[in-house]
Amino acid sequence: SIAKKFAEGLRSVKTAELVAVGSRQQATADQFANQFNVPRRHASYEALAADAGVDAIYVATPHAMHRDATLLCLEAGRAVLCEKPFAINEAQARSMVETARRKKVFLMEAMWTRFLPLMVRLRDLLSAGTIGEVRLVQADFGFRANVNPKSRLFDPALGGGALLDVGVYNVSLASMVLGAEPTDLAAQAELGSTGVDEQLGCVLKYPRGQLAVLSTAIRTTTPMEATIIGTEGYVRLHSMWWRGSRMTVHTKGDDVIDLPFEGNGYNYEAEEVGRCLRDGRLESDVAPLDESLAVMRTLDRIRAAVGLKYPMEK
Repeated sequence: SIAKKFAEGLRSVKTAELVAVGSRQQATADQFANQFNVPRRHASYEALAADAGVDAIYVATPHAMHRDATLLCLEAGRAVLCEKPFAINEAQARSMVETARRKKVFLMEAMWTRFLPLMVRLRDLLSAGTIGEVRLVQADFGFRANVNPKSRLFDPALGGGALLDVGVYNVSLASMVLGAEPTDLAAQAELGSTGVDEQLGCVLKYPRGQLAVLSTAIRTTTPMEATIIGTEGYVRLHSMWWRGSRMTVHTKGDDVIDLPFEGNGYNYEAEEVGRCLRDGRLESDVAPLDESLAVMRTLDRIRAAVGLKYPMEK
């Protein structure tokens, strides 16, 4: 599903071309390739990684397979854009980052929200001090899915649960806005029948006393809004904030900013990969690897607080 969204987004990128696809069997590779007119279809991930005509590979596997697929591509010298969450935990993510740096190959987490025009403007506003010093971040991201123990959302072996699937957006937003790693946190979760977090809430405390109040769910639909509160005003990112095109800046008055995005939005992260490769960069300054590691550490700490471990971690 996410691979199809990325492929669709890539159609809006004039400087990139989808040239190859890899799957675990030829039939599914052919099916995907036929849908998106991909010339080279590989029946294994190993064959895709070995394709010398590929500059960068987008890893769209379930969470639990991110590390191995990424390492395979990096070892073959292919730049990698790995879907969020970066990995199951910080230890896995660190092995990916260390390999990329050792091999001197580009690697980036596909936190596509960061590259949308609205988020670019938000960073500019915060940097200019428009709302003063940021003191509080509030964000939610939840939806209601039917329980299916074999689906990636509910299967612990696939890294299921709300936090890794959509809660990561909230944690990444707080990291981007506050520019630091939390010093302390508290969290509560409802662990469902399969053992994964079906809904979760947490409060993160940052070095200068700033707070992030975050909630996420896969069994409860939430407003999907975010608010960034400073000493001189606040910014509301309207629903659905993680793919948003509208925000309201509340200072002395209300300033509504509309920034529609081109394509389906996934094109912007693809453009960032292309920009970095053309400039000879090994990582993005918008989604730096050290920050991806910090976010993974925070996700680990939140899971520890609610008692959620995955089978591959035991």
